[in-house]
Amino acid sequence: GAARPLILLGGCNWTDAGKAALQGFAEASDIPVVAAFRYQDQFDNHAPVYAGEAGVGMPPNVKRLIREADVLLAINVRFGEMTTDGYTLLSVPVPAQRLIHVHGSDREIGKIYQPALGIQAGPNAFAAALRPVTGPWAAWRAQARAEWEAGFDLPPQPSPVDMGVVTAHLRMVLPRDVILTNGAGNFTVWPNKFFKFGPNARLLAPQSGAMGYGLPAAVAAKVAHPQRTVICFAGDGDFQMSCQELGTAMQAGAQPIVLILNNGIYGTIRAHQERHYPARVSGTTLENPDFVLLAKAYGFHAERVERTEDFPEAFARALASPTGAVLDLNTSPEALTPRQTLSQMRAAGLAARDGA
Repeated sequence: GAARPLILLGGCNWTDAGKAALQGFAEASDIPVVAAFRYQDQFDNHAPVYAGEAGVGMPPNVKRLIREADVLLAINVRFGEMTTDGYTLLSVPVPAQRLIHVHGSDREIGKIYQPALGIQAGPNAFAAALRPVTGPWAAWRAQARAEWEAGFDLPPQPSPVDMGVVTAHLRMVLPRDVILTNGAGNFTVWPNKFFKFGPNARLLAPQSGAMGYGLPAAVAAKVAHPQRTVICFAGDGDFQMSCQELGTAMQAGAQPIVLILNNGIYGTIRAHQERHYPARVSGTTLENPDFVLLAKAYGFHAERVERTEDFPEAFARALASPTGAVLDLNTSPEALTPRQTLSQMRAAGLAARDGA
């Protein structure tokens, strides 16, 4: 029998009933649940069985869960590079974990990993058919949850606006049915890894590294749900891929709140430069416009937020604005990831180069 079972969920077409059925099974069976890349809004993060997301920047605790699981129940998951940490967490073609792969398309089952059991079924019908199981894995589940919760404890960020503090504030004040959107870049770690999605919150985010996705997605969400709070997270480079959509928002009367994490660089590309070609910066420094004036030209409320302590009141004004809002957050390129600075990346890259 299993000693370390794990549920990996993902995919589209979940219904509220299907998600409730799966959560009921997981809680009754005391089995930890990990969401596939950017599907963390499909499971109540407040449930005691939820243990994190398997995606870009996968934290060590989630990697450990997948590696050490002896039974992996993958429901509605299309296995790919992001959810498997570059295909390193499961052996190809036959995983060490006993894999049960459930998917509505038979083309997905066995495409990369040969399952011990493949089941062609839609997620909701399958979830409804599940019945609770028991086993000696209570400590395994408890540790999985505790490690995920511990991941919210962050060191102070070396930045005028500390996004660790900002996201902690947002977790407290955002409504339960908030819709978050983002494009592509290192900044996405904040809405993706440091927000707790309840059953009514939603995440609209690309799985293909599409810069500029967040703003048009936020406008669309506001058109579809005008009464809901919609927050777009964007980097300064990411925002400029589609910033003209502020005009679309104004025309449609569907203005979201946009948080621009403005650090003056293409962060993800710069990170790759420092890791692989340290101290050889090329084409990743940005000369930005005045985002506040730009947003005001499109009829948005807009402010520059210079310090962490200024954010709560600025965000309260953004929430109260009838015309949406753009907050230009003064972030430092040093705070490129929550736990590794740009200087540390460069130092590690130089050490690896010199030691080669």
